[in-house]
Amino acid sequence: MKSLLIFSVRAALLLAIPAVLAQDAPTITIRKSDAINLALGGIGGGEGKAVGAVLQNDLGLAGAFLLGQPATASYVVSGAADGGSLQGLVKDRSGGTVLSKTYSGSSRDVAHRFADDIVETITGHPGIASSKITFAATRTGRKEIYTADYDGANVRQITKDGNISVAPALSADGTKLAYTGYLSGYADIYLVQLASGKRDRIVKFPGTNSGAAFSPDGGRIACSISKDGNPELYVVGANGSGARRLTRTRGVESSPSWSPDGNEIVFSSDENGSPRLFRISSGGGTAQPVSTGFGFCTEPSWSPDGHKIAFTVRQGGFSIAFTDMRSGATRIVASGGEDPAWGADSRHLIYSDGSSLLLLDSQNGRSVPIVSGLGKVSEPSWSR
Repeated sequence: MKSLLIFSVRAALLLAIPAVLAQDAPTITIRKSDAINLALGGIGGGEGKAVGAVLQNDLGLAGAFLLGQPATASYVVSGAADGGSLQGLVKDRSGGTVLSKTYSGSSRDVAHRFADDIVETITGHPGIASSKITFAATRTGRKEIYTADYDGANVRQITKDGNISVAPALSADGTKLAYTGYLSGYADIYLVQLASGKRDRIVKFPGTNSGAAFSPDGGRIACSISKDGNPELYVVGANGSGARRLTRTRGVESSPSWSPDGNEIVFSSDENGSPRLFRISSGGGTAQPVSTGFGFCTEPSWSPDGHKIAFTVRQGGFSIAFTDMRSGATRIVASGGEDPAWGADSRHLIYSDGSSLLLLDSQNGRSVPIVSGLGKVSEPSWSR
């Protein structure tokens, strides 16, 4: 959840409102014809085994490929890795070269970048392998903020506040992290430069400051600020300057998420009773409801392609759903989950089931646990 305040609001609402009528989740059929036949022809060299293992996992998680044998594949991936360098090669069925590129870095780094280039070259969509995630976890007995690779590897504890650290958000380029911390005794928003570890308290108005979300260009942050009484939606500069109020309601506004062009923000508001989704210009104006078909919707995430908004829905328990902004259709894609966050490909979502984070392919319904064993794990955010 995005702050202790929102936790409290949610708990109250759960007791106060009747359950939303359950809707049947759609049946998702996985067809092999949806996937592109691709084969790993082998990665040679002293680091080839390590690179090949990461690459195979990345291409499998991408969801776009059916990994098979070179003789029947539409594309064959090969290469050589040694001395911190990878020469990657992809050829089509006729033997023509579709991708040839040299990468430098660690085994995991070069494999991730090669995988992303393969995905984009063949499918035309961005890959997710080079991205980073952040989340809150209770491994130490307190909620602290962690980061990891998109597949759950290289977990790193960022905060050691020994207090309460929640609602982390990564900038699109993965270089900055904002979160809500209580070091001052109140909920304030902190900004961390991940390369240097430098931390600044950037939003510190009286009351609660929480739920930071970076604009696509990283220059602004949307958040909830309660200095006016109840939590309202604000936009501030990435250094906390120039706070501008967007909403004026008697409800609680929370969980902002930016449209990919930075012109709009979708958020949750309980102004009319139960929390529902609204969208508003990032410059201010009148908020418009987002039609989802559900009466209890929180924690929206706007996909990078602009076509979908994922959110947490209450229907008995909590589930993950998304609304297609073009057709207006909404479908549930995972039961027992909260806090969805879209990846760069607008296909995959990361969400929490309470004890772990899962990577969900929204097209074929496959869910893979990626982070566990850290206590309660929640509130994922994903770089792009």
